[in-house]
Amino acid sequence: MSKYDDASWHYGGDFPEGLPEKNGATHTGMFLNWCINNDLISDDLKEDGKEEIEKLKQREITGAEFIMDSCDGKFSEYDLNDLGNRFAKDYYADDTDFGNRFSSFADDYVNIFDAKAEESDYEYETFYHIEDTYENYDLMRQVIDHRFEEWKDYSKK
Repeated sequence: MSKYDDASWHYGGDFPEGLPEKNGATHTGMFLNWCINNDLISDDLKEDGKEEIEKLKQREITGAEFIMDSCDGKFSEYDLNDLGNRFAKDYYADDTDFGNRFSSFADDYVNIFDAKAEESDYEYETFYHIEDTYENYDLMRQVIDHRFEEWKDYSKK
């Protein structure tokens, strides 16, 4: 089973001092949160994380908190159903045909939050300084919704 992402890959490397390890999972948490809310997760994750998924849907916890607490900081094929994995392999994974033609999740993530910061005459120090908030998730959710629609058309070809 292959991993899409692991928070330790981020906080275990060149990670800014003073930030919580959870910030290494903010981006992944936003993607998995979207997958949960669009029923693209595996039956195993639904069963194993039932209570936490309900908290996530009620916005009592964030996607990053879910990843860190319920998935041990890891995001893998195990977490998604077939449709979710097909989408993640084309959009979340780096350097794919879909990502090169349209955009990848990482590129969309950086671009949307750089644009948001620029509107406020602000600049994020690093990728990891993007706040793990539902306001930010809602921005990213719209982008993922759009990419998913593009991907559905793309995958029919």
